[in-house]
Amino acid sequence: MKKRIIFSSAALVLFFATVSFKSDFFEIAKQIEIFTTMFKELNMNYVDETNPAELMDTAITAMLDDLDPYTKYWNEQDVEASKIRNAGEYTGIGATVKTGKHSIVIVEPYKDYPADKAGLKAGDEIIKIGDIDISNFDEDAGELLKGAGGTKVSITYKRQGELKTTVLTREEIEVNAVPFYTLLSDNIGYIVLSKFNNKASSETIAALEALKAKGADKIILDLRGNPGGLLSEAINVTNIFVPKNALITTTKSVVKKYNKEYYTKNQPIDVTIPLVVLVNGRSASASEIVAGGIQDLDRGVVIGARSFGKGLVQRPKKLTYGTQIKITISRYYTPSGRCIQALDYWNRDKNNKAVRYDKNESKAFKTKNGRTVYDGGGIQPDIELASSGYSNITTALLKSDAIFDFATQYYYSHSLNKSSDFAFTDSDYEAFKKFVKQSQFSFETETEAALKKAMLVAKKEKMDASVFDSYQALLKTIQTTKEQGLDTDRQEIKALLTDEIIKRYFYREGLYEYYVTHNPEVLKSIEILKDSKEYNNILN
Repeated sequence: MKKRIIFSSAALVLFFATVSFKSDFFEIAKQIEIFTTMFKELNMNYVDETNPAELMDTAITAMLDDLDPYTKYWNEQDVEASKIRNAGEYTGIGATVKTGKHSIVIVEPYKDYPADKAGLKAGDEIIKIGDIDISNFDEDAGELLKGAGGTKVSITYKRQGELKTTVLTREEIEVNAVPFYTLLSDNIGYIVLSKFNNKASSETIAALEALKAKGADKIILDLRGNPGGLLSEAINVTNIFVPKNALITTTKSVVKKYNKEYYTKNQPIDVTIPLVVLVNGRSASASEIVAGGIQDLDRGVVIGARSFGKGLVQRPKKLTYGTQIKITISRYYTPSGRCIQALDYWNRDKNNKAVRYDKNESKAFKTKNGRTVYDGGGIQPDIELASSGYSNITTALLKSDAIFDFATQYYYSHSLNKSSDFAFTDSDYEAFKKFVKQSQFSFETETEAALKKAMLVAKKEKMDASVFDSYQALLKTIQTTKEQGLDTDRQEIKALLTDEIIKRYFYREGLYEYYVTHNPEVLKSIEILKDSKEYNNILN
């Protein structure tokens, strides 16, 4: 008993010292002691042998799942992966992969890196690495692809139903924040910024200066599909185009030390060059800080579709044994005062799902020049294009891999010599619609998922027989709506299909080359930048 009292006192001292800003420190200490004793008794007395590490991992995951999807526990491997993402360098096979329970699918091989050199293509399904059958491997099979530079690994994979083998030699992979830039007609520079690692601002500056040296006097900054990254780099990238000491974002939290204002610190590269920023539904976090800052300061025109809407800031905190927790510490706000967070994780619906902020209740804010902008749900572009959108149907197609798998089928049934020759025709789109209807995709919308869940509850309550006919009728109506959605959202779906197919033949570099002559958002940007009167009218 005496030892227990000493432990509790020590715990109270520790928590009082580290979380004195919390009024409930005693409650925290109490709950940790309850959990500690419960965990000990469970492991000592449970009828079967337990795995303490797995139990704890489950407990931590369940606890964090009740907060938001960005507050995460990182084990040692996760911490190392985070360092790699921010550094922009790692050792591996040079491909984006998707890890499933029984296989690893190549999503995108990088040109001239090991996976590409070994002949791997998007859609290839890796089933064996070395002597290890992935279907019998319980842990993250993706880890098996990693290793020291220069080491070899044999791979067995399935392509179009045929088994193949190859050997890869791992090497250092450099991940560029700016994978592409070029000079277009009318002295318009085009820069793709794909991520905010610690090289984002330096690579963007280098691209801008190189383009200006070639005569560029107008710029398109493409942030589409950029998921974000380092907050500091978002400030630095914005600083390239706006003056020193300009407010770019403010963070607000219940913890006072996280309430900060972030200003530009450096001399800009060019504060007058006409600028267009491209965003879409996959432009998030740091991308939204840049787009929101540029828009609120009336420094450039934003074109595309409403951005993702991630207005939450995370910070990693070190734990013991090399682990970390990435905690949401604050919300960020644009210079005009907008919070662009789209989902409210703290006021959930009856199914415990985060609800989207009601756009009808959005508050109006003013940009530097007095233009009206709104909060609640991402950055709304100054010019919105249908081809950039992400409807519920489109999102469901992406989640089901229908677009990805159709592109795989297309690649193996069509030849293409030049990206400029490609056009996704109406007959191609009809083939895609037929592919979706005939395939076994779980092309499921959120409405369907909720309805099926409700039916399971009805079955438990023995009410399923009485509601079955209505349930089937609703499912049929939803199916009809989905089929209609394939036509309603044709433009955005065709744009995604085009992107995926072009990458299969000409890699990501070829996709960007295709963009500059065919992509609707890039073409609209060129149109606006060429018309200085229209450009200035938008900003004023």
